Amino acid sequence: MQGYNCVMVYSPAADRLLFCRRTRDPYFGLYNLPGGKIEEGEGGEDAAYRELWEETDIGRGDIALTHLMDFTYHLSDCYVEVWAGRLRREVTLRENEHPLEWLSADGDFADQAIFAGEGNIAHMAIQVEIYREQVLNSKGIIHLMAN
Repeated sequence: MQGYNCVMVYSPAADRLLFCRRTRDPYFGLYNLPGGKIEEGEGGEDAAYRELWEETDIGRGDIALTHLMDFTYHLSDCYVEVWAGRLRREVTLRENEHPLEWLSADGDFADQAIFAGEGNIAHMAIQVEIYREQVLNSKGIIHLMAN
């Protein structure tokens, strides 16, 4: 079963969420979250940080990611790991294949004419709000704020 990931990157104030606009299928022209393929033998966390670095130039020192949830698609023989975190500070983004854009964190992510994922991004954003303290105030943020 092939693994993929998507990463929900919140701004330091947690008021914006980072998206890429897809330049090819699937989801051509729609906003999606950064992420990609988990390579054979690669752990999920390492893959999430690697994909985030490759697509945005955001590294481990910039954000502490929390494994939020997984989606398993049995008929497609794949699964998607969802990771989320809040940036420790403002960063300079480097676009790779898809243009990057910050959107309001309280957007209507269920609008399938604008967002990829058949409504899953809306569900993920709700889960982030439910577990806000664990996801957006992860150990890296608390440690950084204490120093």
